[in-house]
Parts: sequence; structure tokens; C-alpha cells
Amino acid sequence: MTHLVSVSDLSELLAAGVPVRLLDVRWRLDRPEGRPDYLEGHLPGAVYVDLDRELSAHGRPEEGRHPVPPIEALERAARRWGLRDGDVVVAYDDVKSIAAARAWWLLGRAGVDVRVLDGGLRAWVAAGHPLESGDVAVPKGDAHLTDTTAGVIDIDEAAAFPEAGVLLDVRAPERYRGDVEPLDPIAGHIPGAVNLPTLVHVAPDGTLRDPDELRAAFAEVGITADTPVAAYCGSGITAAHTALALEEAGIAARVFPGSWSEWSNTRGRPVARGILPAGDVASG
Repeated sequence: MTHLVSVSDLSELLAAGVPVRLLDVRWRLDRPEGRPDYLEGHLPGAVYVDLDRELSAHGRPEEGRHPVPPIEALERAARRWGLRDGDVVVAYDDVKSIAAARAWWLLGRAGVDVRVLDGGLRAWVAAGHPLESGDVAVPKGDAHLTDTTAGVIDIDEAAAFPEAGVLLDVRAPERYRGDVEPLDPIAGHIPGAVNLPTLVHVAPDGTLRDPDELRAAFAEVGITADTPVAAYCGSGITAAHTALALEEAGIAARVFPGSWSEWSNTRGRPVARGILPAGDVASG
């Protein structure tokens, strides 16, 4: 089963009158507020989703920068977006589906039939399809979401994970090595984690690479269909994108939502630096 929908398939669904709820998840690290871009132009009928406020919770620093929101809060947000039980949901963004994958990961775990628009808004525009401007008001939905811990590991499980499987650090190599850390208090990586940046899985046109290419990339770091694998990033956003790539490759994926932001804010956690998984370890 694919977790993606192509621009052509989405266009056909909409032209056939199939009810599809479109979620515009415009967000990126250097410009987290995506609403202005959404108001300028979005897929017709799409509702704006605020990643920082609706797809994340906020608490103590040791919980990370983007903790998973309580299921009650996510359900309230889903109803604001107009989601009803049984809806087909398509999430998209304008930066390589990184933010859209967060919506896919959260909603899919909660029982929603959700897909990511492959290539996002840019692919939609490149195919010659129209955008509309302004806000979209929709009737309140009645979706019931399911609370689950499936596919999630906590900080202690992340620490032990390299002993039984592959823990993927999907950040940029310079952050993994500990050369720089622009957002969190300590630079480096979780001891034993292997670096495979999530953007490796994105083709030049912004779509996800095909399953064979994805499997080849994962195999280079020792991951096959039977390998226990979990991903983390800076704060749990791009790790969801790697989870999407893993699922498309036919590999079961788990995510450490607190990621490096939780690890680096938790006293006593060891920190590895350098190009090797074990690295030069220091106390956190």
C-alpha cells in the first residue's frame, strides 16, 4: 500500500467529485508560520494546518521542541479542519513534503485514511493546476481519532535501540557530527546512531524516490525489510518524513518524537561526536 498520491491521481479524484479533505501544512524551520503563504495561494478547498500549534504540543525543554500533541487536542484540530470519520485526507506542503509527513504520521497512527501529495504544491503548480487565494471555512467535522503508542519509542528505548536494530539520525551530516548545532543546547548525536539525512530520499523534482531507490539507500546503512529501525531528527518533524520513506520501501518504521531536542535537554544523556556511530562520547 502506498502512502502517497500523485498530482494526476488527486486531480482525477477531485474531478470525479470524490470527497477529499486537503490539508495545507506549510512550515519550515526558517519560516514556521505558513499561513501568509497559504493565503496567497493553495490547492482549491485546502484548509491550513498550523504545525507548531496543532501538530505539536509545548511543555518543558526536556520534552523537546515539537512533542506529540495529546489525542484530544489533535482530534479537536482535525474537527476544525472539517475531518469526518471515513474521509480521505491528503496533506501537502511546499518544501519536499517534510511538514506534510508530520501530519501523515500523526493522523495515520490515529486511524485516519491519510496520504501525502507526492511533490506537494510545487508539483501541483508544475502540472498546470490552479490555486486559489484566501482562507477556506469548512463545517466542523466529527472525526474520532484513536489514541495509540504504535510506532513510537521513548528516550530510554532510543538509548538502547542500537543494540537490537538501527537508530537513524536523519539530520544534516554537520549536525550529526556535532560540527554545528543551531537550535539545541548541545551538538552531536545519540551514541550508536547512524546518519542518513532524510533529503537523500527526495528526487530533484521534490517527489519521493521510487521504492527500489529507497530500499537501496537504506541497505547502505544496514537496513532491510526485517531490520528493526527507528528514526530521530532535531525535534520529530523530519523523522516522520524518513518514516514515510521507510514505509514506502516496505520497512516498518518507528520514530523517537522528542528526538535530539529532548535528548540534548535531558541531563546525564551521553553525546557522541564525529562521523562514527559510537563517536567520541561525552556526558550530556
